[in-house]
Amino acid sequence: MEQLFITGIGTDVGKTIVSAILTEALQADYWKPVQAGLTPTTDAATVRSLVQNPVSRFHPERYRLQLPASPHAAAAAEGVTLRPGDFSIPATANHLIVEGAGGLLVPLAPGFLLADLIGQLGLEVVVVSRNYLGSINHTLLTLEALRTRGITVRGLVFNGEPNPATEDFIREHSGVPVMPRLRPEAEVTPAVVSRYAAEFRAWLDH
Repeated sequence: MEQLFITGIGTDVGKTIVSAILTEALQADYWKPVQAGLTPTTDAATVRSLVQNPVSRFHPERYRLQLPASPHAAAAAEGVTLRPGDFSIPATANHLIVEGAGGLLVPLAPGFLLADLIGQLGLEVVVVSRNYLGSINHTLLTLEALRTRGITVRGLVFNGEPNPATEDFIREHSGVPVMPRLRPEAEVTPAVVSRYAAEFRAWLDH
């Protein structure tokens, strides 16, 4: 069974959409360990609205925090401390997609980063990268941090308008597998997710 942790090179790079695509592609379960910010919607609710298969289960977040901020700050605002022992993979016999919050080194609590949680859970990682000025640096730093921690990268997803100069350099320098890309979409709908899911399923099966 595939158990994949979805992280990104920063915020708003497409982690939730990639999570929905992979959930649909594998008919996997989905879990968001920490949700910081509950309005206008949550990431789990977004993924649920985009997934059409009848198999996927949506496991409850371990923490649902009101403030749309770094998890450690959102937790502190509610007088809560997130601890490593609070987290364990949900019991399932199915594939599992786990979505992170922000980037790899986002703090969950003092001395406890998102990367620490990934290592603790023992999951392979899918990294989402969006092309913008500085994205080469952010992508390579993310991949290097994962490599330094001994965390396996299952694949890298580029999101947005193609930029061959950027993407070719990242691919050649990092050597990580590159998954199907996400293209600009006027609207992300269940039909769009289903179309991408077919591409990702073929990649995962190759």
